[in-house]
Parts: sequence; structure tokens; C-alpha cells
Amino acid sequence: MAFSVNTNASALSALRNLNMTTSDLEKTQTHINTGLRISSAKDNAAIYAIAQKLRADLRGFNAVKQSLDRSISTTDIAMTAASSISDLLIEMKEKAVAAADVGLDTASRDALTEDFEQLRDQITTIVANATFNGTNLLDAGADLIVAITNPDATQTITISHENLTLGGGNITITAAQTINTATKASAAVTAITASLDNVNSVLTRFGAGAKALELQRSFADKLSDAIETGIGNLVDADLARESAKLQSLQVKQQLGVQALSIANQAPQAVLQLFRG
Repeated sequence: MAFSVNTNASALSALRNLNMTTSDLEKTQTHINTGLRISSAKDNAAIYAIAQKLRADLRGFNAVKQSLDRSISTTDIAMTAASSISDLLIEMKEKAVAAADVGLDTASRDALTEDFEQLRDQITTIVANATFNGTNLLDAGADLIVAITNPDATQTITISHENLTLGGGNITITAAQTINTATKASAAVTAITASLDNVNSVLTRFGAGAKALELQRSFADKLSDAIETGIGNLVDADLARESAKLQSLQVKQQLGVQALSIANQAPQAVLQLFRG
């Protein structure tokens, strides 16, 4: 073994090992602080890129769920309103059938007519208030629901507009419909029967659409959970393992410092060669 005061190979080796240990210790501390084994592209470029794509999909599904939630709420309100209109039509039919009796006295016919017209006008009120987030599926407009179902916004579920205004198509009863005569009452019965069939068909379509939205919402939740779990499997740190590694590296660092200190003392032995 050569003795030299210019070059201390042992100290250089000890320093190199100490630097490696310190670097590993810093990485482990970062894993523990962030909870991530891969927090940047330099940790593992390929896995980081995959995780970033999955994170983008996860954010996309958050938007999907918001879109579906709004659509479900809008559809629920439209269904509730349509159900109420169906109930009103049933009551109106009862009044109209009673008023179609030619032998009915005037007082009774007037009472039935007043009840009928109040029920008729309630339909207009219900339709006007069947709005959620600015969307009304039952008025004379053209609003519809287009719910996003995938994170790329390329797939949708559409709920069509259904006009339930008086005289609007589905409801053949007009705003001036009355039953103040037996003839008008008979005509009203016919109009109410047709309107009731149409409204029940509307309810069927809304119900099918609402079911599709709810199924898609549940599916979006499951997909989001699966993606989030997948991201965790790719990049999350095993904190139990990292904790054990931290303690090991801390001990190794302390030993490295001592080894470097010992190696730095080696050149002092050269002085012994010059002492008499």
C-alpha cells in the first residue's frame, strides 16, 4: 500500500459512498413527504406519463359526473311535473264525465266547471315552474338534455323535449277548454283521454331516460374509483417500506460520516515515518 499526502483513495471512496447514501436518503424523504414513489418524470418517465394520462381521465370523469348529476336533476323535475299533470288530467276527466250528464242541474254544472278550469290552469303553472338550471323540458321551447358520458366528451345521452303546454300537442286540451255544457263536457272527455295517454307516454320516455342516466352515473363512479386505484398502484409509495428504508439509510449515513473521518486521518500516519 502506497502512502501519499496528495491522494487519499480511501477518503475519496468513503466520500463517494456517503454522497450516494445522502442522495438515496433525500429520495426516500421525498417519497415519505409526498406519499409518492414516482412524483416526476425523472423518477420513471414511462410510468409518470401513464399516470398523468390516467389523472386526465379521472378529471374528465369528474366533469362527466357533474354533467350526469345536472341531467338527472333536470329529468327528475320534469318527471315530477309530468306526473302531477297526469294526476290533474285524471281529476279533470272525472269532472268532465260528470258534466257530460245532460240531466245535471245548473248549480252542479257551474261547480264542476269552476273546478275543471282551476285544474286546467294548474297545468300551465306546473309547466312554467318545471325548470332546473335554466332548462325546462315541458314548456313550448326546445330545451333538451345532452349528458356527457365519457371523459373525451364524445359520447352522450340525450333526453328530448316534451311539450306539455295546453294545446301544445301532447295535451290537446286548450287554455279555453271548458265543460259548461254537456256537449263541451263530452268533447273535453275525449281530449282529456287522448292527453292522458300522451302524458303517460311522455312519463315512460322520461323514466327510461332517467334510468339510463342513473346507470351511467353509477358506472362513472366505479370507473373513477378503478382509475384512482390504478394511479395509486403505479405511483404511490409503500410508506411502511419507505420508513424502514429511511432508518436504514440514516444509520448508513452516520457510518459513512465516521468512515470518511477515519479515512481523512490516514495521511497523519505518514508523519510517523519521519519521526526519529
